[in-house]
Amino acid sequence: MNKLFKVSLRFFNGLNRTNHGLRHLSQFATDFETRLLEGVVTNSANYVPLTPISFLERAADVYRDRTSVVFGSSVKYTWEETHSRCLKLASALVHLGISKGDVVAALAPNVPAMQELHFAVPMAEAVLCTLNTRLDSSMVANLLKHSEAKIIFVDQQLLQVAQQALTLLSKDNIKTPILVLIPEYENSSSTYDIHTYENLLSSGSSNFTIRWPKSEFDPISINYTSGTMSSPKGVVYNHRGAYLNTIATFLCHGMGSMPTYLWTVPMFHCNGWCMVWGMAALGGTNVCLRNVSAKDIFQSISLYKVNHMSAAPTVLNMMANCPPNDRKPLPHKVEIFTGGSPAPPQILSKIEELGFGVTHGYGLTETYSAATSCLWKPEWDSLPLEERAALKSRQGVQVLCVEKVEVRDPETMEKVPADGKSIGEIVCRGNTVMSGYLKDAKATEEAFKGGWFHSGDLAVKHPDGYIEIKDRLKDIIISGGENISTLEVERVLYSHPAVVEAAVVARPDDRWGQTPCAFITLKEGFDEITEEQIINFCKDHLPRYMAPRTVLFEDLPKTSTGKVQKFILREKAKALGSLFSTEKRSAASC
Repeated sequence: MNKLFKVSLRFFNGLNRTNHGLRHLSQFATDFETRLLEGVVTNSANYVPLTPISFLERAADVYRDRTSVVFGSSVKYTWEETHSRCLKLASALVHLGISKGDVVAALAPNVPAMQELHFAVPMAEAVLCTLNTRLDSSMVANLLKHSEAKIIFVDQQLLQVAQQALTLLSKDNIKTPILVLIPEYENSSSTYDIHTYENLLSSGSSNFTIRWPKSEFDPISINYTSGTMSSPKGVVYNHRGAYLNTIATFLCHGMGSMPTYLWTVPMFHCNGWCMVWGMAALGGTNVCLRNVSAKDIFQSISLYKVNHMSAAPTVLNMMANCPPNDRKPLPHKVEIFTGGSPAPPQILSKIEELGFGVTHGYGLTETYSAATSCLWKPEWDSLPLEERAALKSRQGVQVLCVEKVEVRDPETMEKVPADGKSIGEIVCRGNTVMSGYLKDAKATEEAFKGGWFHSGDLAVKHPDGYIEIKDRLKDIIISGGENISTLEVERVLYSHPAVVEAAVVARPDDRWGQTPCAFITLKEGFDEITEEQIINFCKDHLPRYMAPRTVLFEDLPKTSTGKVQKFILREKAKALGSLFSTEKRSAASC
């Protein structure tokens, strides 16, 4: 290298500033690059497309005898067994006619079948579409239609919702997907004349040859954000992004090899924040919970010696405020990764007092879950509790594998000063940003405007580089970790015969983070309409979690051009305080 440097130095020292000299310089650089690239190739020996399927292949070899999944007292598999089961399921899917690019949907809670589908579906070169278990039949039908799913796997507890959805599709003369029932218990028999999960799996072959993606940018899954009846947004993930975000997530979580992980985050949400694939990468044990309650969480931690879990702030609040009889002493410190909505500092303090460690992250469905995390600094350990909680509640800094996360002016795209005061929009770019919105080129183009993904979240950047959300650019309500479109709720309200005008904003809630608050102007002659009637009407036309918890009857404030001034309504809703706390105080005073 020294000889090469000296030769290059003599060349540049002797180069005059004429065009002739510049041409010599250009030719020298070209010849030098050509010599460097001699013998350099890209082939199967040094390149394969990145895909999280490979995590399971390795787990079956490296962690073959380690427990992969436990579920109650009836299910316990090793990684070798899980690998074999996924191969059989992939084989069975192909026998049912599934081919490259076909969509396979799933409507199920955190049961072992959901974990297996995350590997088996892409092994068959198909695309997994996990549906929110809180959706009603009309919404499920809409998303099945939009995704063009060929098969839907349905948990027995959600069978009625799925069957009603298929009936709606049939009425519209739309070909319905094949329904495969996931029984509540592995060995339970079914009285239904339909495919059942274990029977389908047993019909497959463990010698199935995995259909590896030809390109790492092939789609691996579709995750719907807040799919509405008119324009659902299906976020398309690719194999590369899923692979990289999986690694980033377990690194943020501080996980080492062979952790024991409790499933409280829904596997349908961002593919379980990509940790379904991550547990295979680490050879960990998945502890599945069908239903999430504080009592079950503490019991599972004690029984299975859980050391990691993820949870929305709603779940943390439930754990922090549960009756003492529902708690069990922690066998050791349990690390929690939380996100989904801004975590209140008070909840973080309470949960750490119980012996948990908490890492706060921020992300969106479009970023495969976490794009930032509040990376903790050792020097903060000596700060008072309130200050530590305030620092930890910030959204933090970009995680590994995200190319860049910044706060910029959404119009000029200039960076905002890192002063903790100047507000801009959180924007991201990198390999862990979605491929785009399914069948919605316009929305994709808008989201990627200016070469960045626009989050729609308003934030400040502090002098230490940490981001903190201050408001939402769009009026999305985050309730219990679920996104609620105010426009969809308003559409339903406008369909009520008594409503002339409606606007929906977020009301703070100690339990759910936020709940929908509706401001309504009634038509003349409908003065006797009650809050309860409006709420019940919404429950009949929306998933229950989207229905307003609060309804106020008044004239809506507007600008001179007739636009509703939502910032005034947000202040009114904020002044009401938490509905959950109000209910508790009322009950206590009775």
